[in-house]
Amino acid sequence: MPPKSHRVLSPELREVYAALLRRAPENRIEPDLSRIRRVMELMGDPQRSYRTVRIAGTNGKTTTARILERILREAGLRTGRTTSPHLHSPAERIAIDGEAIDDEGFVQAYEDVLPFALIVDEESAAAGGPPLTFFEYLTAMAFQAFASAPVDVAVVETGLGGTWDATGVADPDVAVITPIGLDHQEYLGDTIELIAGEKAGILTERAIAVLGAQVEPEAMDVLRERVTELGAEAAVQDEQIGVIARTPGVGGQMLTIQGIAGRYEEVFLSLLGEHQASNALLAVAAAEALLGGGTIPLDGEMLSAALSTVTSPGRAEVVRQSPTTIVDAAHNPAGAETLVATVRENFRFTRTVGIVGILQEKDAEQILAVLEPLLDQVVVTASSSPRAIPADVLADLARDVFDDEDRVVETASLPDAIQLAVDLAEQEGDQFGGIVVAGSVTLAAEVRELLGAEGE
Repeated sequence: MPPKSHRVLSPELREVYAALLRRAPENRIEPDLSRIRRVMELMGDPQRSYRTVRIAGTNGKTTTARILERILREAGLRTGRTTSPHLHSPAERIAIDGEAIDDEGFVQAYEDVLPFALIVDEESAAAGGPPLTFFEYLTAMAFQAFASAPVDVAVVETGLGGTWDATGVADPDVAVITPIGLDHQEYLGDTIELIAGEKAGILTERAIAVLGAQVEPEAMDVLRERVTELGAEAAVQDEQIGVIARTPGVGGQMLTIQGIAGRYEEVFLSLLGEHQASNALLAVAAAEALLGGGTIPLDGEMLSAALSTVTSPGRAEVVRQSPTTIVDAAHNPAGAETLVATVRENFRFTRTVGIVGILQEKDAEQILAVLEPLLDQVVVTASSSPRAIPADVLADLARDVFDDEDRVVETASLPDAIQLAVDLAEQEGDQFGGIVVAGSVTLAAEVRELLGAEGE
């Protein structure tokens, strides 16, 4: 199965991205906002020229950002959106009016920041500190691109944590926190309370807080305590706001939502899964908070138009029929649990085959354990990421988890993994087998590309 071309990056973008990658990696936090604050100050603080919604959490951030941005755009605002990581091109991380900037725009944003970044790098080095990190530089690029557009509002997803995340240079009008779980423990802490404390760092006195339901009560306790300390307004899922009714359907689900300011009956959301209904709820509440201070309901027709057309690539996304192939960026146990529930609710496969590849810093054993009851067989492979667990190593782990060697197939080649999964799903003429791809964002992206899925 030869790879299909999805998007060829320009040589200029490749060069710029390589330069960014030579900085401290994305999955590393430097617990100090002085460098990003200094570079923004030198640039004239472009992030202050528009309103901002900041989103933190362990799972659901990107989709919540995409839904909120779609609502605000339908309401007539010019929008900026920054999310991470990307699927196919780093330019996806900076979107204006719902569209990723082009290669030239990404290169221009890099060059706009460069002279100021060099000053900050030099100042930091003189003080014995590190240069701007990869994510700090990208954040500066996004905020500068939004100011240049210009946008009315920026929807900003935190990269990692909250308190020390580079997006903290923005002073948000609304702060959203999605469900919190164990992830990135090496940076955020090894307990739910510590991780929640880091996420709670995005809350401010003046920002209206929109808090998603938490599986772990300790996480909500930390968030409530922070809101109380700040004296901030807060809308909490299953208290002031909630998904009142939900009916799964073809290509999405019908929802009744209670927002901060209004109740929205039977609006269609073009995304699958209970978790996406919750993401939509948080986005609706954030839009109410931003557009009317939480006191004015959204226009019903506008909301319906937005929710019925929203997309979230790589999130429980059907990228192929016959056999039905679902791609999901689930890269931690909580994400895997959500994926399993979504597949069981929306698909009636007679045989389910997994394609799984996981990165080294993730809890591979627990991810596999969550997926095991769903899968009749699993094809273990690896993405092209240098952080990917080698296929043979992951396969050994999978054999222990699945407790049956016949259920585990191993190949280091992703195209071969896809073909093997197709053969297994369709064996003995089975017309109702399905394939579920999970384990990492890079795996999701590469399978999408190989299968020719469109859009970012």
